[in-house]
Amino acid sequence: MMRTLLAALCSMCVFAVHAQGTAKWADPAKVLRVAIPIAETGFDPQAAQDLYSATIMSAIFDPLYEYDYLARPNRIVPRTAEALPEISADGLTWKIRIRKGIYFANDPAFKGVKRELTAHDYVYSLKRLVDPKMRSPNVFILRGKLAGLSEAVAKAGAKLDYNAEIEGLRALDRYTLQLKFADTDYTFLPALTATQTAAVAREVIDAYGDASGWVMANPVGTGAFQLKEWRRGQKIVLDANPNYREEFFPALPATPDADARAAFSAMKGKRLPQVGRVEVSVLEESNPRLLAFNSRALDMVDVPRDLVSRALDDKNRLLPAYASEGVTLQRVSEAGLAFFAYFNMNDPVVGGYAPERIALRRAVLMGYNVADMIKVGLQGQGTIANQPIPPEVPGHVAGIRSSTTYDPALARTLLDKFGYKDRDGDGFRELPDGKPLTLSMGSAPTGENRIRDELWLKNMRDIGIRIEYLHQKWPDLLKMSRAGQLQMWQVGWSATSADSFMELAYGPNGGESNLSFFKNAEYDDLFRQSRKAKTDAERDKLYARMTEIVAAYAPMGGGIYRIENTLAQPWVKGYKKDSFRTPPWRFVDIDRAGLKPGM
Repeated sequence: MMRTLLAALCSMCVFAVHAQGTAKWADPAKVLRVAIPIAETGFDPQAAQDLYSATIMSAIFDPLYEYDYLARPNRIVPRTAEALPEISADGLTWKIRIRKGIYFANDPAFKGVKRELTAHDYVYSLKRLVDPKMRSPNVFILRGKLAGLSEAVAKAGAKLDYNAEIEGLRALDRYTLQLKFADTDYTFLPALTATQTAAVAREVIDAYGDASGWVMANPVGTGAFQLKEWRRGQKIVLDANPNYREEFFPALPATPDADARAAFSAMKGKRLPQVGRVEVSVLEESNPRLLAFNSRALDMVDVPRDLVSRALDDKNRLLPAYASEGVTLQRVSEAGLAFFAYFNMNDPVVGGYAPERIALRRAVLMGYNVADMIKVGLQGQGTIANQPIPPEVPGHVAGIRSSTTYDPALARTLLDKFGYKDRDGDGFRELPDGKPLTLSMGSAPTGENRIRDELWLKNMRDIGIRIEYLHQKWPDLLKMSRAGQLQMWQVGWSATSADSFMELAYGPNGGESNLSFFKNAEYDDLFRQSRKAKTDAERDKLYARMTEIVAAYAPMGGGIYRIENTLAQPWVKGYKKDSFRTPPWRFVDIDRAGLKPGM
């Protein structure tokens, strides 16, 4: 109750300042209404991993760096850091200066003291990633990378000593963070843009942490917004953080595109954030999301891919009904690998490395018509993924063609050859030992998934394989997936670096980013080498071989590079869409001046 009251009083203070005209920012009368399609899991940066929770957390918490809001190609710029890291000649030591005068949102955990962000907060937060007690699914971000970190974890037993010095992770003073790497890593900087490396305050974790040290319901950060209200799986309300530092809309890059020019023109010189509140609705079904935008209950919406024809014509242009109302469209290819099917390599039916198991997985992927999913399920908004790294991410290797070609005839031949035959004449194959063969795939109950499930049923029936679905909410499927309790699932991965996509098959990350639990010694060795590669050409060669290994063993496949279309109401100003799906909330404004009556 005290925390709610404190937040309400702070919001009133912001309103009073604005009403007096002394600061034109964080106007509580400006409410941005948006939606996410999947329920969040919680708001602890080091504990949560899903995109939907990260979307909320990116407004509350600050990592050291971020991607420039307007620049394309994307480039990394400081967020709470003063500048890019100062790196030693051997590449092993990084010094990062923290900006002074950045404060956490007010919270009872601080006992009435205005709490400044320091380098010690980043040391503490990064240690949380590897704390055995935390069992963080994001431990792979730091595993084995910093000098002395592995030894500290091994010594910790069940719980890390946060007060113990670690050579590779130190605060040299109040505003200087030092990282010392155990080995050269030329791919690490993008990790410092991730929500998982954002700063939390130790006082908050001590005050609200559960038995594992997770704080999913009490997020307190230094970001532009703070949590005001949370109805799980329904609605999240964020209010502007009254302690937010003085920040203004970013400068126009040297070579801006038209959308960057328009955003800059609308927002030049404005302090961030302009909106005083963000209301996020969880709308899992496609129709309600688009209808909410059409009725002006949402200010922005990502067009559901199964409803694209209701917003765009056959040339992907905005329909006249929207254009005439002043609605704007921005579309980009996602920096993500969507709908890739993975097999649990520990499963007794589809897992393992024996030739017949590899043959089964490859046949399943050959039998799945990804092009149909793009045509029917995504209404043309995507292309078949030819490698794990999407084209929008630096490190995508031009010329690689590792995707399994749709060929049901060859799939049937392969299954016959390795003993997967229909012995009882019911139209479905049995295992080589004569036992029933039934695939089980996780599926969330959404319209897009129902289309996908029907396509899988049809495709598998065509090659004689029975498939059933385990229907659960997406957060529950994620938990089961990490625990190795799903035989198959189609999921997506979104990241800003090639290294992160290649981690999807890295053995030590089993149950974290590697949901297939795939293990291959050559792949793991090449992955470690890729982090030491000094040139893109050298790294690309390693990535190409790693991609060949994944294609040969088929622990996953069938991915799609999706195209995302976002609609914005005419009163939304300053929006610039990017491939990394960065929430634009702190950069946009709501301005109805000059609009037609009723808008």
